Order: sequence, then C-alpha cells, then structure tokens
Amino acid sequence: MLATDTRHHIARIEAALQAGEAARSPIAASWSRSARMHGLDPVGHRLPPRLTAEEFGLIRERMDPTVRTAAPTLDRLFRAVGGLGTCVVLSDRDGVPVDRRGNAGDDRDFADCGLWTGTRWSEALAGTNAIGTCIAEGRAITIHRDQHFLPANIGLSCTSAPIHDAEGRLTAVLDVSTASAACSEAVMTLVAHSVTEAARRIEADLFRAHFPALRLMLVPGLDRGGRGAAGCRCR
Repeated sequence: MLATDTRHHIARIEAALQAGEAARSPIAASWSRSARMHGLDPVGHRLPPRLTAEEFGLIRERMDPTVRTAAPTLDRLFRAVGGLGTCVVLSDRDGVPVDRRGNAGDDRDFADCGLWTGTRWSEALAGTNAIGTCIAEGRAITIHRDQHFLPANIGLSCTSAPIHDAEGRLTAVLDVSTASAACSEAVMTLVAHSVTEAARRIEADLFRAHFPALRLMLVPGLDRGGRGAAGCRCR
C-alpha cells in the first residue's frame, strides 16, 4: 500500500498533467516528458540504474581530463556549501556522476538515494531531477524535493548547471544536492548561484586547457548573467 505522502505526490502530478500545466510550468513540462515521452511510472520505489564497473570505467576514462580540470573548483564549491549537508557532483553529458565531494556522515543518505558515481540520472531513466532535466533543457535548474517525478527522489533538493567544452558542446553537469529537509528553497536558490558561477569557472578552465596559446578574456552578459569567454592569440 502506498504511503500517504506518495499518494499525494502522484495525485499532484496527475492533476498537473490533466490540467495542461506543462505549457506554463517547466517542472510540469518535465513531469510530462517523464510520463508521456519516457513512460515512467511514479508508483513504487526506484533507484537510478547503475552502470557495471566496466561501463563506468570507460566513461571515467573519457571524462578524466574534465574531472582533473574541474577538481579545484569542485573542492572550493564543496568548502562553501558542504556545511549545509550537501554533496557536489560532476556528471558526464548523459547524466552519469563521475566525481563527487561529500561529508562522510551524509554519504549513506546519498548512496541510499542512488546519487553516487556510476548511476544514471538522465531524465529518461530517473524522471524529473536536476541533473537529467538540466541536460534535457540545456540550462541551469533547481528541483526541490516534491518537484521530482519519482517519489523515491522527493527527499532530495538539487541544483545543476551545464558545463560546455571549448567548442561549446555540452560535456558535463555540475550539481549540488542535499537530503536535508532544513535546506529550504530560498537556501537552494542561493546555492544555485554558486553552482552556476562554478560551472562557468570550469568552462573557462577547459577553454584555457584546450587553447593554451590564447589569452582568455571574460566578457560579461553573454550567458544569461554568466560570463562568456573570448580568446586572443598571444604573439
């Protein structure tokens, strides 16, 4: 028998879809994709599917240059937000976490939710969630608790931002998540600004690594409030 909060969550999703809210709300639009495009059923406990060790090893090897470049920024971000009971996650372009930072005391909560390296958090497999929906919509997004599609994920609050490589292609997603009910939407909004800034910093570092002979100029206002990068060839 479904728990009361699960029944209420499912009823809320069904009501939003029947009312056609997908045209007005990005969260409802993601719910619609989860149910109608991906065929996910919110009934029942479901963790994101996990890769085999061999599959994860191949992805981790491909992502290694990005992981190494992003590591200092991930460390700084975790020092800033880790005290809120959060973890910092770097996923690949398909929503597979490849690196993370977290407090040992919180690790069990995140492992139980499946928010761990080697799991699949695409919207097609995990429904509405910050990593997967960020990839689906190509923009930074915050998913707070019962805004998730699957009831198994409504204990999480997550905020993600896309990371593009030097050629402008999506290469990774930066995410900060918490399983703490004390972390309000207002707090997550503040965290979201830090995540977006950190993602732009990683993009700039990836650009520098790809074009070591260029001098990087940061141009304000080119990325929805973020910063655009332009290169000038050094002589």
